[in-house]
Amino acid sequence: MLLNMLVPSPGESISEVEIAEWLVEDGDYVVKDQAIAEIDSDKATLELPAEKSGTIKIVVKEGETVAVGDIVCVIDTSSKAPQNHFINNDSLNKDKAKDQVVSKLSKGVKLTPLADVMIKKNNIKQSDVIGSGDLGKITKNDVLNSIKNKLNSDERTSESKKMSSLRRKIATRLVSVKNETAMLTTFNEVDMSAIMNLRSIHKQDFIDKHNVNLGFMSFFSKAVTKALIEFPDVNAMIDGDNIIHYNYVDLGIAVSAPKGLMVPVVRNAGKLTFRELESEIKRLAIKARDGKITIDEMLNGTFTITNGGVFGSMLSTPIINPPQSAILGMHNIVERPVVIKGEIVIRPIMYLALSYDHRIIDGKSSVGFLCKVKQLLENPGSDLMDNDIIGALEL
Repeated sequence: MLLNMLVPSPGESISEVEIAEWLVEDGDYVVKDQAIAEIDSDKATLELPAEKSGTIKIVVKEGETVAVGDIVCVIDTSSKAPQNHFINNDSLNKDKAKDQVVSKLSKGVKLTPLADVMIKKNNIKQSDVIGSGDLGKITKNDVLNSIKNKLNSDERTSESKKMSSLRRKIATRLVSVKNETAMLTTFNEVDMSAIMNLRSIHKQDFIDKHNVNLGFMSFFSKAVTKALIEFPDVNAMIDGDNIIHYNYVDLGIAVSAPKGLMVPVVRNAGKLTFRELESEIKRLAIKARDGKITIDEMLNGTFTITNGGVFGSMLSTPIINPPQSAILGMHNIVERPVVIKGEIVIRPIMYLALSYDHRIIDGKSSVGFLCKVKQLLENPGSDLMDNDIIGALEL
């Protein structure tokens, strides 16, 4: 029986997608729920799982744009798995990493699908990659080592590659923000001593109790949601000639994903506990980085936090995530000399940056908001936890 696989709808208002990458080759035997391709829309990259097991015939090439509902491949469900087809039992779980999906035999050497994709993407000969896995199986780390060795050689190369649909959309949105908003950025610094001391005392108990790390993001999320109550213009957006204010905070958390910047949204962030914030942020970040985030999980945020500090950024001017009116940028924590009560002392300092749309947020509100965030972060026990640290952390 021949099964026509159609392009699924990634979400409302999306009528076409781009076939970003095929994770299998024409004529391969695939198993049900195996990720066989990645499809790009202008909002996200999603995996396309095989609906049935069988031999696949690819009818749409990589890089082609197709309409939702079009046929992209045909699966012959009557064919049997070849004897040399290796299947990891974990491959039937769609939430496993790609390099756990299926192993296959190629020129006598097994390799993971992710390693196969990386070899093709980087124009590497499979024979040049030395496998370190069982029976010489090639893994993604083996490919990365081969790429590193290639870069360290004297060979001069270049490559031209079409931008993904998602990357093109991000580029368009970023340019439109610069052209269509009156964007300004205000800065401040925060002494992270109190938060770092609090975390050092309770971090392990928090992990043991809740099976999730007590990071900085929950403190910043708490501080932002509290400050937005006092400065509602920062949690608003322009709709034509109207200004829309929200009495809730759907908090966007910018995540660097392989296909580009993703901004999953933590719903009703102001009502969540530290445990709930850390768990939800972790869940969404993992889905975004694995390419499994849904469109609905990235829509309708009211304010965004971005953390360039994880990459070593000292200071930056983050770009507003439209149609929102403001975004808070976090940066790295560096020990700096500061003056406290007339004495020079060393403190772990983080620079904060608030970019905002001056059409809706004036200087008083922007500076006041950032000063409020600073105050809350420098006094977490009293201002974020109401003098009940154990209760706030649910220990």
